[in-house]
Amino acid sequence: MEKILLTFGTRPFAQRLGNMLSSQYTCYYGSSEPFPDLLLRQRYSRIPTAANPVFVHEVLKTCLDKGCTFVLPLGETELGPLAEARVLFEEYGIAVLVPQDWEHMAVLSDPRADVDVRILRGGIDMITGRSAAADGFSGAVVLSDSEEELAICVV
Repeated sequence: MEKILLTFGTRPFAQRLGNMLSSQYTCYYGSSEPFPDLLLRQRYSRIPTAANPVFVHEVLKTCLDKGCTFVLPLGETELGPLAEARVLFEEYGIAVLVPQDWEHMAVLSDPRADVDVRILRGGIDMITGRSAAADGFSGAVVLSDSEEELAICVV
């Protein structure tokens, strides 16, 4: 089973995405927010905030230590640094699930539980395996009713 690291892992939205993915992926959670040490024995890791200069390298280190082949950043401030480091991650066989043009997208913060969030890699829904968006599009998104427009989802 492939492994994925979700950032802001202690937040309910990350937990919901983890539950969605858990039938096909082993989910690990990273967070810069305080959480009990007890969780470190499970699938949780501490990572610095995106403002920290070592953020990208610590996320990469966590992915390598856990054997993750995907990282899904869920903090809006994490999108830029991880998108810029996409090539570095790819050199290690890790896909950063951030859309190429994330700066020009609508952002939906902390979507409600009844909102149909999809997790895409290269335009393919990672859970159903169906095409859901333009090629190359990756990340946690909500599609419009016409399925022609997307909003990226963050905590």
